Amino acid sequence: MPTILLIEDIADNATLVKKVLSAKGYEIIWAKNGEIALDLGAKHSIGLILLDLGLPDIDGQTLVSYLRDVPGLAKTPIIVVTAWPEEHARMMVAAYGCDAYIGKPVDIHELADLVSEYLPL
Repeated sequence: MPTILLIEDIADNATLVKKVLSAKGYEIIWAKNGEIALDLGAKHSIGLILLDLGLPDIDGQTLVSYLRDVPGLAKTPIIVVTAWPEEHARMMVAAYGCDAYIGKPVDIHELADLVSEYLPL
């Protein structure tokens, strides 16, 4: 079963994403902050990362660089999930070396389609 590392500090958002993607056949590992994400990323085989840029403990750009240093995550696709304005989000995705983004509030169908592009079942 493909495993997704979901990095999201708001529990309700994480619950929605987990519910939608678990129903599609993905295993979801949830990290509520960057420190936990780095620990989980090092301990599990991750096929895709969903990253909220507005975390309480670390900024998105720094976390992406740390994640890329974790053995096994250097080339793992990262989809940014953010409420930032689209133009700004697209610039950040490119600057941070991420693969894609989806805006909040999340359209669950768009999310499932985007995830399946990067992590087919």
